[in-house]
Amino acid sequence: MALEATAEQANAAPMIVHVVRQFLPNRGGLEDVVANLARETVKRGYRVRVVTLNTLFTARDRKLPSHEIIDGIDVVRIPWSGSTRYPIAPQVLRHLADADLVHVHAIDFFFDALALGRVLHRKPMVATTHGGFFHTQKHAALKKIWFQTLTRFSAMNYKRVVGCSASDIAQFSQIAGNTVLIENGVDIGKFADSASRQPRRRIVTIGRFSVNKRLDHLLDVMQVLAARDPEWHLDIVGSESDLKGADLTREIAARGLDRAVGLHVGIANPEIRSLISAASLFASASEYEGFGLVALEAMSAGLNPVLNRNAAYVALAERKMPLSIADFSDPENAAAAIEQAFATIAAEPAAMRDALIAAARPYSWDHVAGLYIDLYRSLGIPAFQRIAA
Repeated sequence: MALEATAEQANAAPMIVHVVRQFLPNRGGLEDVVANLARETVKRGYRVRVVTLNTLFTARDRKLPSHEIIDGIDVVRIPWSGSTRYPIAPQVLRHLADADLVHVHAIDFFFDALALGRVLHRKPMVATTHGGFFHTQKHAALKKIWFQTLTRFSAMNYKRVVGCSASDIAQFSQIAGNTVLIENGVDIGKFADSASRQPRRRIVTIGRFSVNKRLDHLLDVMQVLAARDPEWHLDIVGSESDLKGADLTREIAARGLDRAVGLHVGIANPEIRSLISAASLFASASEYEGFGLVALEAMSAGLNPVLNRNAAYVALAERKMPLSIADFSDPENAAAAIEQAFATIAAEPAAMRDALIAAARPYSWDHVAGLYIDLYRSLGIPAFQRIAA
């Protein structure tokens, strides 16, 4: 009877359905945020489902399992068509019937379709912006029109629109009065305290290989650094997107940086941790970030970040974070900032390491998930504690 009661109570737990275009096994900022939030919600006893697309954008010909359980998360994958920027997947509506709340991630087809389809599914919804769709200036005029029309209309159908950075709040509060701020969490255990304990002229950059990450600018900076001191080395880590590994290999060779730059495509966290253990610095030349998640992960490892002057990174700097802001479109300027960052960590390695790790600690997922649970509760989704085994 006790087992039956436990099962009955577990089945009565609220169901949170996350909808996101890409999920595990793909790795990236968006995927990591959804995975960490889902795991933390499962820990708190909720039932959690993720509805996502059935192929990775980097391998559209390989179908992933239509259903899978990952870390206690019910993962459902559905077919899609169209472009990776706006993938069309109407079957999403089939997987919402038992949802107590639908949580949509990013501003894309799902955001618009579930808003327009609210008359059919009748589920309360929240959405997290994840930077919207302003990551590049491409089609900027069209994006502004879309944002002020369809995005504005869609946002009206959500109970809350969650901006995950100050820049997102500034953008979305123009069209949605129900916008609230919950900054992304950071998996501070993933690479915790793993940077080299001896100052080394080695840099790591981590992220999806996208044009807006401006890896070309970072390679230009490496040309300057390597010419000044052959000890400088950069490891580029990430997964393919609108740039492929072959594209970056050509860029590296064109600058004569084959010995100064390592390229690591799709490697797992233990391998990334190994690269971090040989480095002292993190760099990002990205033109746009929704929040700056990877910079905080780097800080949790003890890497000293040098970041391009974009809104998300500047917002972190304004909080007196131990990081440096530079103009990566100016190779000399960014190279000087990287050299100064190395000098800072070389002068007091232990103190700087402690400051970096301490600055990342308040962004733990345990804290951020609690803020989301509070938001869910404010919308009528009851709190739920896991039944003890």
